Amino acid sequence: MRFLILMVTFLLSLCALDAAAVDPASLPKIKVSKLGLYLEAREVPEFLKAHAPKVLFVDVRTLEEVLFVGSPDGLDGQASFGIMHYDKWDKEKNTFPRNPNPDFLSQFEAFALEKGVDKNDPVVLICRSGDRSAMSADLLSRYGYTNVWSVVDGFEGDLAKDGPNKGKRTLNGWKNAGLPWGYNIDQNKVTMGR
Repeated sequence: MRFLILMVTFLLSLCALDAAAVDPASLPKIKVSKLGLYLEAREVPEFLKAHAPKVLFVDVRTLEEVLFVGSPDGLDGQASFGIMHYDKWDKEKNTFPRNPNPDFLSQFEAFALEKGVDKNDPVVLICRSGDRSAMSADLLSRYGYTNVWSVVDGFEGDLAKDGPNKGKRTLNGWKNAGLPWGYNIDQNKVTMGR
C-alpha cells in the first residue's frame, strides 16, 4: 500500500513538472504572474484530470467573449476579470475600454465554494491569450490563493506576427490545439445573476 501511495505521489509530481515546462523568461511581461505557475492550453485537460476533483477551471474573459467566441469544455465557471464599457471609445487602442470588474473576487469565490476548492487547491485560469489570466492569478494570490495556474496561450492563442495569417490568433491556444469547445453555455457556470 505504501508503495502505491508513493507511486501516485510521484506520478502527480511528474504532471506538475511537465506543466511547469513553460519558461517564464520566454513570456511577455504581461503574461507573467507572481506565482509563476503556467500551463499551455494543450496541457490543461491532463492537468485537470490529474488533480480532480479538487481543481477549479475558470474562464476570466468577458461574458460576451464566452457567448460569441465559445468556451472550453470542462469549465467550472466564468467570472469576468474586466468589464467592457460600450459607452466610450479608446482612440489609442482603437477599441472599447475594459475596466476591472469590482465583483470578480466574489464571483470567483462562489465557484470555488460550490466546487469545494480551498485556497491551496489548484486553480486554472484561462482568458483569450494569457494576459488577463496572469492578472487574475496575481489578484487571487493577494487574497491567499497559492496554487493558481495561468493558461499562457489562452482560448484563442497568440497573434501571428507574419505570413498569410498575420494579425490573426492562429499560433496556439485552446481552439488551435483542437481541444473540445463549444457555444453552449451552462447558465449555472456564468456570473450573470450571481
